[in-house]
Amino acid sequence: MTSLTINVYRGNLIESRHKAICSIKNSRGKLILSTKNEKDLIYPRSAIKIFQALPLLKSKSFDKMNLNQKNIAIACSSHSAEKRHIVVLKNWLNKLKIKANTLECGIHAPLDNKAAENLLFDKKKPNQLHNNCSGKHLGMISGCISENISYKNYINFNHPYQKKIRTILEYFMNAKINKNSFAVDGCGAPQYAFQMGDLSNSMINLLLEKNKKSINGVAVNRALKAINKYPELIAGSNRFDTDVIKYTEGRIFCKGGAEGVLLFCDLKNKIGGVIKIIDGNERARASISMKIFLKLNLLSKKEKQFLSSWSETKILNHAKKKIGSIQAEIK
Repeated sequence: MTSLTINVYRGNLIESRHKAICSIKNSRGKLILSTKNEKDLIYPRSAIKIFQALPLLKSKSFDKMNLNQKNIAIACSSHSAEKRHIVVLKNWLNKLKIKANTLECGIHAPLDNKAAENLLFDKKKPNQLHNNCSGKHLGMISGCISENISYKNYINFNHPYQKKIRTILEYFMNAKINKNSFAVDGCGAPQYAFQMGDLSNSMINLLLEKNKKSINGVAVNRALKAINKYPELIAGSNRFDTDVIKYTEGRIFCKGGAEGVLLFCDLKNKIGGVIKIIDGNERARASISMKIFLKLNLLSKKEKQFLSSWSETKILNHAKKKIGSIQAEIK
């Protein structure tokens, strides 16, 4: 059985350890790397945002609202609320002619430290647009408007738009969502638990659907093309998701979620799956993901060089000096 460990070094000694589980398959659905946790239920959190955006991309929103690829990319994102993110989000608000407080995602400080500091220096408070899920919420509201559905209480489980999202999720997961798996995400939107095996299915189905001329296939292609063109919008500066998509030129799609989740698929090699840090510590996610990518020979020599900093994450002290590192191993 495959064992995934992430070691946190201080000096030359291991100070802490994290364990991870994974389920990775090829396009025929055959497991190629697994910790044998296929039946474990986990919440994928923000890793499923591309699926939550698909009802919007299947609608006529482009014609009705003049939406563009930047809107698509940020609808699938967990953005850092950098200036470039806020510009796209404000323009989208203006297109919809709604106010920021229409979004029911709540408010938190920008994920990007510099953006948070700039707000503080300018004596401004964050609003709903600074929430990393605000693009997802704008996508949901836009989808409601496009489908002539009221967006009042749009994040309620029984809202017609949330039912559309559940239909998409069940289709790509090849699994029905059990009522016991219903929960609420940090941004207030519905969240559902899936088995690890179902989540790896979703990535295989994503890359298979891309090659179909179906309505879902068209929507998947719209999403992936937009994310490939604007990888900085899917996450942000010094973010693993953005760097992987950017340096593989969109060949590898990946999206992280809270509590140490990562969904990914390699569109050329037709491999996809899910990685989950058992204790939820997100500092462990990048190094084990890179270790898996390397083990599966998914990266070229050039891509390895560009992404090398993620293989062994440096630990810096407050004086910005390296005092340790985070390294992963597969046994």
